[in-house]
Amino acid sequence: MDSLTQIVLGAACGEAALGKKIGNKALLFGTIGGTIPDLDVFVANLLYSNDIDAMLFHRGFMHSILFSIMASLILGWISYKVFNRGKRLHITSQKDWICLWFLSLFTHPILDCFTPYGTQLFAPFSNVRVALNNIAVVDPIYTLPFLICLIVLMFFKRTSNKRKLWLKLGFGISTLYMLFTLGNKIYIDSVFRKSLKVNNINHVRYSTQPAIFNNILWYGIAETESAYFIADYSLFDSKSEFLEFIELPKQRDLNPSEYKDIKDLAWFSNQYYSVYKINESEYQYNDLRYPILDQNNPNSSVFRLILYKDNGRLNTKPFEPKFDDMENVMSDLWERIKGI
Repeated sequence: MDSLTQIVLGAACGEAALGKKIGNKALLFGTIGGTIPDLDVFVANLLYSNDIDAMLFHRGFMHSILFSIMASLILGWISYKVFNRGKRLHITSQKDWICLWFLSLFTHPILDCFTPYGTQLFAPFSNVRVALNNIAVVDPIYTLPFLICLIVLMFFKRTSNKRKLWLKLGFGISTLYMLFTLGNKIYIDSVFRKSLKVNNINHVRYSTQPAIFNNILWYGIAETESAYFIADYSLFDSKSEFLEFIELPKQRDLNPSEYKDIKDLAWFSNQYYSVYKINESEYQYNDLRYPILDQNNPNSSVFRLILYKDNGRLNTKPFEPKFDDMENVMSDLWERIKGI
């Protein structure tokens, strides 16, 4: 999920592990642990000169179970040696620190698994991207109550029972909301399957996910032998049905059998993608797991990459979401959430 959410969850894990012993410092260390996996973005830029390789490195090994274990053992040992001296001698144990780092590191990729982006939880043994698609990458309803609870508990002494109460409240509210999104996902999938049947779309497979910032408006994509069909649905719609399906062609102006980079990007997109030739030197890659901005333009995907040939392979320009008018986009999103 977004950086703020990961910081909040990491801080809460730090508090759970060591808050009673070291107070607000536990929140700080938990925040660091919750941030470390996303530093793979910077590591990738150091390791790779090709931007496709760098992008695919994100949510890879540094988001895996193995990395969480290894890093927590190393950081736990270092933290204990640095902290356990002077007036702080014997306040904490090495086990305490390992626990803090493991919880804050491991909960980061686990939380990411609930989003549509996908996380290589079992790297390097498997490149399977775990994506449950039940919550958006940014969802204020999950994050803000949790954040408020952590801010409140900071004002109580580390030994106060009220501090523990606010921590439990933060975890409780966020967990209940996550359970709601999982149940909502099951319901949405049933609505999408019914809608495909009503519209006589003989699909091979399908995927649904919530729109950004909410769990009310959902986007669905179904694959047939020759095309993709997309539609959206709000829980506030008058009919329990995905309406106005749009057909998108399986455009493949670059063939994955000829370009390994396209094969890798297709893996990244779970095979929901299209490639359009823009000019003699550039192509546009569309990740169709995410909505399009213009219903009349199949090449207007929210997640799109500009590809170009570079030393015998493909490279990409840095990804930048392109919204001509962000205010109107957010206004349209809000209007669609309210239902039709």
